Parts: sequence; C-alpha cells; structure tokens
Amino acid sequence: MEDTMRAIVLDAPGSPEALRMRTLPIPDPEPGWVLVRVEAFGLNRSEQHFRQGLGSFGSFPRVPGIEAVGRVVRAPGGEFAEGQQVAALMGGMGRTIDGGYAEYTCVPVSSVVPFRSDLDPSVLGALPEMVQTAYGSLTTGVDLRDGGSLLVRGGTSSVGLAVAVLAKERGATVFSTTRSAANADVLHAAGVDHVLIDDGSVADQVRAVLPGGVDGAVELVGTGALRDTLRAVAVHGTVCFTGMLSDEWTVPDFYPNDFIPNGVRLTAYSGDAADLPAAVLQRVVDAVAAGTLSFPIGRVHDFTEDGVVQAHRDMETGAVRGKLVVRVDGAQR
Repeated sequence: MEDTMRAIVLDAPGSPEALRMRTLPIPDPEPGWVLVRVEAFGLNRSEQHFRQGLGSFGSFPRVPGIEAVGRVVRAPGGEFAEGQQVAALMGGMGRTIDGGYAEYTCVPVSSVVPFRSDLDPSVLGALPEMVQTAYGSLTTGVDLRDGGSLLVRGGTSSVGLAVAVLAKERGATVFSTTRSAANADVLHAAGVDHVLIDDGSVADQVRAVLPGGVDGAVELVGTGALRDTLRAVAVHGTVCFTGMLSDEWTVPDFYPNDFIPNGVRLTAYSGDAADLPAAVLQRVVDAVAAGTLSFPIGRVHDFTEDGVVQAHRDMETGAVRGKLVVRVDGAQR
C-alpha cells in the first residue's frame, strides 16, 4: 500500500475556496481504530457550518467530513475483516479528528457501521448520515407510529427528503414545506402528500387539511420557524428539532408556557453512529438496491479540489436539490 494519500484540508474558516487538496501520510490505526479506504462521501450542512466557523466545535487544520463509505484496510483490534464494506460517521470526524474528505480515513471502531451491497459507491455515499438523521428523527425524536401524519419543515433539504421517504415507508401522511412552488415535483417524487409553500404560517395550512393538527413534525429550518411548527401539531403530538438550515440556533427570551402550545411535546435529535443500527442501514441499502426505496441524489462530484469546492458552493447556495456526493475514484487504486 502506498504511504501517502490525497485529502482536502481546511486550515481555517473561510469560503468554499478555503478547501485545498493536499498530500498527507496515510494514517496508521491503533487498536480500537479502523483504517478505511474511502470510496465516496456525502456532504452535510454541518460541514458548511464548520467551514464557515459557526459554532464552537472542532479545530484547525482539519480534513473535514462527518461521513464516508468504503472498505476496511486494517482494524488492529480484529473488529472488522479487511475488505469489509463499512460506513464511517460522526464520533468527531471532520471536527476533532480528520474526516472523510480523503482517500483514507482513520476512525474509532464506534464510528463504523458494516454493510454489504453491490450498489455504486456514489449511491452508497449518500446514505449513512442522511439515513441516520432521518431514521433517528422519526423514531427517537418523534416516535412516529405507522399510519400517522407528519410535517417536515425544510422538506427540500437532503434530510427532509429522506424523512419523507422513510415516513411514507411507515404509511404516514406527509406534509412538507418549500419556499418555492418549483420544488413541488421533487417533494411529490419523495412521496409527499401535501406540499406547503412556507410563507411563515405553515400551521394554518396544515390545519386547513387536518384541523386537529399533525401527529408529529421534524423541524429542519431552525428556531425562527419552530414556534409556527409547534402550532401545527396536535395535542400530545411531538415536534423534533433536528436541523438549522436558516442558521438560527437559539430561541431568544424563551418562555415555555408562551412558546409551546398546551400538550405539545418538544424534543431534539442529534445522533451518532450508535444510533444507526447495522440492521437498519442494511435494510435501507437492500431496499434501495431493490428499487422499493429511493433517496434523491442531487449531484455527484469528482474528488478534486475543484469538485469539492463546487460541491460546497452547491450546498451553500441551495442550487441543487437532493444529497450531494463526492466519489473518490482514486481510492480504487
């Protein structure tokens, strides 16, 4: 095996152009860690936040990327066999340890989820973090029952589309928001029953269809939309705060009795690799291969400096609907 690898490095917060391709030594895993040859990785909003210097997490210089898919090169502790297909996600990836924007990544065993599939790496690369977040939001966050009703606030994001897909698999009636009617076809293709144009008063639109409100909601826009989302939910229903697409992270002067409607539950979800059981990932991968589940992929970029920079531009502008993926063809050597 060669001694060096290509990796994208972020020396300090900045624009997409701050992401630079470098040659680095291939990491040497210690017991309890796994070296993975990366075949593809998905892009996530938290990576944009990290690049922009938002929040207090992480350190520089850093190889970004909170997820990747590929094959095990070495696991000194014997937890995984060489060549095993795996997803690596979270556990400090791309923040406190180097992440998935590289030909190889070295991660804790606890961040690795095994699976088997013949799907193309660009398809597999879209799944781990997106599925983990959507699955956890629906189960741990909302506790959505089969056949219930759900509002997805921020529905055209990659996670929002995944939430809709998994909710429809449970037989749910899905309401989903977008700021533009031009995105209606994308939402309907993901199984959304009711497309709502987000004018700031989504609750009124939901209750025009379901006067009692929906059983649950996944909030992906941020705290600025949260109050209205809570108003859309029925008594004993649940709103799960999962995302912050608007970059509004906190509620100023939060007074619960005024902010939360009577009897509506407010939860949050911020998952890790441990929240994506291997059996769940395998079931989703198999369903995608069989054509019974489909998650929109917005664009697949090459693993070049220009490719990764453009992927971040696409994410920042919101110009592409669906998951952004980078395929690391060089890792096939």
